[in-house]
Amino acid sequence: MWPFFPWLALVAAESGGAAVAGGPDPFRAAREHLVRTEVAAAGVTDPAVLAALRRVPRHRFVPERLVAQAYADHPLPIGHGQTISQPSLVARMTQFLALSPESRVLEVGTGSGYQAAVLAEIVREVYTVEIIAPLAREAAARLAALGYTRVAVRAGDGYAGWPEAAPFDAIIVTCAPERVPPALREQLKPGGRLCIPVGPVGGEQELRLLEKAPDGSLVLRAVLPVRFVPMTGRVASPP
Repeated sequence: MWPFFPWLALVAAESGGAAVAGGPDPFRAAREHLVRTEVAAAGVTDPAVLAALRRVPRHRFVPERLVAQAYADHPLPIGHGQTISQPSLVARMTQFLALSPESRVLEVGTGSGYQAAVLAEIVREVYTVEIIAPLAREAAARLAALGYTRVAVRAGDGYAGWPEAAPFDAIIVTCAPERVPPALREQLKPGGRLCIPVGPVGGEQELRLLEKAPDGSLVLRAVLPVRFVPMTGRVASPP
């Protein structure tokens, strides 16, 4: 059972579950509180990442019945057996990528589109792949409605990445394979970073940060114990 936050429920009810486009934002204080008490406290110091978490309306990326939980620091179900990650983890993974305004980023595992929106607040181009077609369609419509025009959404198997748009300055994966897909390694630019959870279904997972050296080799660092939904598709049934 998720904890309940009555003050957020009141805001959600008064606003009809979302801020009116172009109007006052009743969730601004909730985002500020989240960033100050949870995200910054988790060690996130990058000003661009903190600013992105303050701007992205997470309540627009969760089911309406869970709007009152949108700015609590825990994952939430979004349907189809998938979840939206807790905000502090989204922020930490984004910070690990060491992004610049000119970065081009690939995300594998679009979900509801929240991580893609956070990235789009910081970088020039975001490409995001979601294997569950209804989620991909919903995320694309949601991102477009919120004005995130620099995000391209594709329904497909993220194991293959997005070869036509490669190489990428950074790649972020929000579902866990048991091994890093070779295509993602190949589609990373020299000097680029890949942030990915790795581990067996139902077992221990670790968040890994891989940085590609000029000679194409990868330097790997394990950064956090995590728990993500498994990556599905070809990676789940290797030849």
